[in-house]
Amino acid sequence: MSNAVWNNAHAGIHELHAYVPGKPIADLERELGVESILKLASNENPFGMAPAAQTALAEHAGDLRYYPDGNATPLKQKLAARYNIEPACITLGNGSNDILELAARVFLGPDKNAVLSQYAFAVYPIVTRAVNAEARVVPALGARASMPFGHDLEAMLQAIDANTGVVFLASPNNPTGTWVEREALEDFIAAVPSSVVVVLDEAYVEYQDPEARVDSRALLERHDNLIVTRTFSKIYGLAGLRVGYGLSSSVIADLLNRIRQPFNVHTLGQIGAAAALDDTDFVEQSIATNCEQRPRVERELAARGFDTLPSAANFVTFDCGSAAEPIFEAMLHEGVIVRSLASYDLPNHIRVTIGRASDNDRFLAALDAVTS
Repeated sequence: MSNAVWNNAHAGIHELHAYVPGKPIADLERELGVESILKLASNENPFGMAPAAQTALAEHAGDLRYYPDGNATPLKQKLAARYNIEPACITLGNGSNDILELAARVFLGPDKNAVLSQYAFAVYPIVTRAVNAEARVVPALGARASMPFGHDLEAMLQAIDANTGVVFLASPNNPTGTWVEREALEDFIAAVPSSVVVVLDEAYVEYQDPEARVDSRALLERHDNLIVTRTFSKIYGLAGLRVGYGLSSSVIADLLNRIRQPFNVHTLGQIGAAAALDDTDFVEQSIATNCEQRPRVERELAARGFDTLPSAANFVTFDCGSAAEPIFEAMLHEGVIVRSLASYDLPNHIRVTIGRASDNDRFLAALDAVTS
């Protein structure tokens, strides 16, 4: 019976492994009995939730027995005003990865392929193979390139064929932190056939130097095949509420919304996200801290002999010089959770979230303790 059920699943599912998130604090407490744990594994905001969102949620007196606003009208209106875009061009998701899945379900399937870079976000191949499409993984740039392990845009263009439905591209990219230069990104999107949907994942864009950012809103005016995804999980500190969104043409948004699950963004998520959009002080504080602390962590790692990848995000990925798993495991015993990247085919690398100065001090002390 079990073999029959297994065989009934399509080939794409057979090839998948479940996404493994960063180790939760509660698991480490239970497994090792460690207390005062510092989690720097999942790129969450070290300052927690945007205070405006926290206040709005605390003041919410609504009755949660009722379904959420299925259209999330107040949140959509705020996003529409923020980006000067019609609400009909916005798709809301249970995190931005929900938008990635919707794009795969609409534009991929058997006999179709998605083009993505090596060392890109693990969800891209998952949503692709989940609909029994081919995940066409293009080798990343080499370790000695000007953007080591970054997207090879020329090779990605060459990988596109008549059966390509989607191109997934992240800038900044997780888990490497690398990014695509503005002019190169604009040229790339212009060169992709208009029938192929480009998903530009900007989950970490707020942490990028504004001078280096592409104007993705302007690109939407020029390219009807573009979806820009963003999230409230990172800069706004709302990872536990799971709210993300996609900006696109109204045609694409209509297609995505046709299969979007009803009420996929719950009431508290809508309230928290709408309030967080107005908390500019919190966003500026988060960006300023990251701008100060990321270079500091990079310098400290270099001083210890670790090579780091270029990063425009709120994390740094570094090369341990040999298998990273022992260092990752040893740091758990020090009460510091980082992210081993073996599942991304980077077995020698660790990704660490940039925290507050005290968080980074503790991370560096733990690293010294396990590598000295």
